[in-house]
Amino acid sequence: MGPLNLFESFLQSAECAGFSEAARRLGLTPAAVSKNVARLEARLGVRLFQRSTRRLALTEAGERLLQQVRGPLAELQGAIAGAAQDAGEPAGTLKVAVAHGVGRMYILPLLKGFLQRYPGVQHDWRFDNRTVDLIGEGYDVAIGGGIELAPGVVARELGRPRILATAAPSYLAGRRLPRHPSELAGWEGIARRSAETGRLREYLLRNAAGEEAVAEFRAVATFDDPEAMAQAACMGLGVALLPGPHAAPLLETGQLVRLLPGWHAEVGPLSIYYSSKKLLPAKTRAFVDYVIAQMRADDFAGRLDRL
Repeated sequence: MGPLNLFESFLQSAECAGFSEAARRLGLTPAAVSKNVARLEARLGVRLFQRSTRRLALTEAGERLLQQVRGPLAELQGAIAGAAQDAGEPAGTLKVAVAHGVGRMYILPLLKGFLQRYPGVQHDWRFDNRTVDLIGEGYDVAIGGGIELAPGVVARELGRPRILATAAPSYLAGRRLPRHPSELAGWEGIARRSAETGRLREYLLRNAAGEEAVAEFRAVATFDDPEAMAQAACMGLGVALLPGPHAAPLLETGQLVRLLPGWHAEVGPLSIYYSSKKLLPAKTRAFVDYVIAQMRADDFAGRLDRL
């Protein structure tokens, strides 16, 4: 067992605070990871973890070692991955974290073309609206919004979604369309709860003249997923404030109608995130470049701006 494998087991165990999740990431058994960590402790002559039945906790020596090896180990892994590529061809497993709706509607359709171009890359994707720790959770790429730019992470913007007021034609039948957000008071609506904080989201709408107003309605349902909100709105349950990427296809087909067309709420950019390490694996670089090129060819950012 080489020293690099021992350090990989230590690093993943530290970041996961347990052997089971570390084993899943490394493709080993928890017992094998535990033995690797024990061998490393024996070689160094120090205890790296305080072990309990519930979780692992780093000792002072373990904290110090983690800070010292995390960066160099990532660089070394990148160098090994790069050297292992056959004639520079991208290969290996690519771990991707992507938001549900954006992933299914805009990113997943790109996968077939990427696989045809780079057949040596195997894909392991997780669809989740939760903000992920790109490096800490072992992802090569993350696609979404609101991910913190921690040290070692790069973000390349794909577009700037806006929050739009929408409703189904069936719900709007017989109603006078509102001209100001305040006129939504008393209307039924679908509220959104943050999947991370559990709090209801409130959006401040703005128009081109610089006016601002909060869109308030009577919530008949609350969801933590914009896809579910969009479906509920299509069912005629009420008004939904939807991100542009979720609203666009439904507006185009007429399943939803844009309310208050001169008003929208600003949210952070939708970006593709990856490690800033110099020796980026070819599989990651190829995927990032491919997604950005395809999104530009489809004028994704421009379509969002025109909503």
